[in-house]
Amino acid sequence: MKAKRVKIGIKSVKEALQDFVKTGEAIERGEKVKKEKGVYFTSLEAFRKALTPKRLELLRLIKGRHPKSLQELARIAKRDIKNVADDVKYLGQIGLVEKQESKREVKPLVSYDFIDLQIAV
Repeated sequence: MKAKRVKIGIKSVKEALQDFVKTGEAIERGEKVKKEKGVYFTSLEAFRKALTPKRLELLRLIKGRHPKSLQELARIAKRDIKNVADDVKYLGQIGLVEKQESKREVKPLVSYDFIDLQIAV
């Protein structure tokens, strides 16, 4: 089975706006535009604040241990449930964690095997 990857990149707001304009122009010309998937941050500092060592550890635990709930994830991580829930919520907002919700529980999911970090020089 092919390994799934998620792309994380660093783009300034200016670069992101330029990409947006180029895409709009290509659409106006009737060209097919390939959807660029990934998570982008405006700076390396923003990336570091978002993907802290504790959040990266949660991603590893979710992928490797397949916890059935946030409570189980908190127990495995030996962290407070509120902090784990906040981190999982944030990771979900930026697209790195999916959540499968049932009546009583939220099961966190990671659907990729690798994170590829791209930084333009």
